[in-house]
Amino acid sequence: MNVNKVMLIGRLGQEPEAKYTPNGTAVSNFSIATSEKWKDKASGEWNEKTEWHRIVSWNKQAEFCNQYLKKGSLVYIEGKLVTRSWDDKEGQKRYMTEVVANTVQLLDKKENNTDTPQTDFVAQAKDTFNISADNSFAQDDIPFW
Repeated sequence: MNVNKVMLIGRLGQEPEAKYTPNGTAVSNFSIATSEKWKDKASGEWNEKTEWHRIVSWNKQAEFCNQYLKKGSLVYIEGKLVTRSWDDKEGQKRYMTEVVANTVQLLDKKENNTDTPQTDFVAQAKDTFNISADNSFAQDDIPFW
């Protein structure tokens, strides 16, 4: 048995980058930051470390991300780790590990300052984003392959 599942809560570091494959499939790329804090036992000082995570979303979920997520948005991401490789201009093999999202939930409050989270768009994105039974996608659907 194998498990490849990632769950993150963090803030977007920049606006989502909207792309479309040649066959019209929507893709959204963005990065989120997660931070952890701890107290150094020796010095008593608080330390913080921030990690950046590249996120890729597809289809209707990508359209949701491109429309509603903004720099600084607080989001919950659930997905799987995928590492892709390519040869750069100098012929060097390059690798990038990303989270391919199958759930994206906006956790920020509504702009009218009510205490109700924006979940109505999440339901739309989750209901219309379909992943095949084996959680894979065709290489033809990847715009950077």
